[in-house]
This record gives sequence, C-alpha cells and structure tokens, in this order.
Amino acid sequence: MGDQGDDRDTIRKMLSQQGIPPCIPPCRCRKKPVHYSKRLDRKGHKIENLFSRQKDWRPIATRYDGCAHVFRSAILLAATVLFW
Repeated sequence: MGDQGDDRDTIRKMLSQQGIPPCIPPCRCRKKPVHYSKRLDRKGHKIENLFSRQKDWRPIATRYDGCAHVFRSAILLAATVLFW
C-alpha cells in the first residue's frame, strides 16, 4: 500500500516484477501519466483504519511482552475486541 509520496518508477517496477498491480496514485507533478488500480486505492482506507485501531493497543505495537505466548494472546484479545 502506498500513497502519492511513494510514487516512484523504481517502486512501480519492483511491484510489477513481483506480479503486484500498483495501486499508488500518481503524484500531481508527474509529467507522464501512469495507470493504477483506483478500486484498490479506494479500499486502502480499510487497511489504514485497521493499523490505526491496532496502534490504540500500544503494548502490542511496541511488543512489551517478552514471551511469545503472551504476545500471541494479546494479539488475539485485541483482534477479538476490534471485531466486536
């Protein structure tokens, strides 16, 4: 996922080589127009909202827990709360 700040030919080339359709909207100052998936770009806000909600759970984002099983439990708890 990228925004207009990530609009570089090198990033687009790398995505194309990996078979990923670029959904980065072109920068306004771009002289040569490029194609991108407008449908995927519109759906990108859902992913951004998910990360925003996860940042509310600061201990998970900074991984305060040293044990893997406690960290996994915290992730599952946060996912359950966010789902409801």
